[in-house]
Amino acid sequence: MQAPSSSTLTLLTLSPLIVWRIYARLRKMFGRQRLSRYRAPITLVVYSLLSLLVGHAALAHPGRLAWLIAALLAGAALSLLGIRHTQFEARRGEGLFYTPNAHLGFALSALFLARIVWRVAEVYWLTPAVPRGTAEFMGSAPTVCAFGLLAGYSLGYAVALARWRAAVLRAKRERDGVGGADGEG
Repeated sequence: MQAPSSSTLTLLTLSPLIVWRIYARLRKMFGRQRLSRYRAPITLVVYSLLSLLVGHAALAHPGRLAWLIAALLAGAALSLLGIRHTQFEARRGEGLFYTPNAHLGFALSALFLARIVWRVAEVYWLTPAVPRGTAEFMGSAPTVCAFGLLAGYSLGYAVALARWRAAVLRAKRERDGVGGADGEG
């Protein structure tokens, strides 16, 4: 019997972490959430960097970058729909809260997860002779599109949350006549 390759061992090692993060992400899509001052900026940085990395990997395949950009734009457009169906609350003394639209976020996450599971099965089990580098993994237009939709949605949603937070805090400062209050209990 042949020993597993290093990429297979890496995948097996990272699988519990990946499953845990997916579970945590899906759990956050349901119910009211506190909006911290750090959530939107962290989301913007992480998804921007991931998008740049995926874009760099997609450069090895002509046309994939165009698919990524189109999917990022479509995801951003979907985030507008998601924000429209989000419930926002500014509670005096408690902080800022929002309840995201669970259906849209769950659908995009499930699409991305299903595509990644299929791509892993395709690369590792169905066609084991295929090269397994990052560029090859991202060589699939559906994989790039699934990532782009989720990343575009997350980026657009984070921008909208940051804008809402800034507007609420600006209104609070104007109402209270104070220059530096941030209103986060």
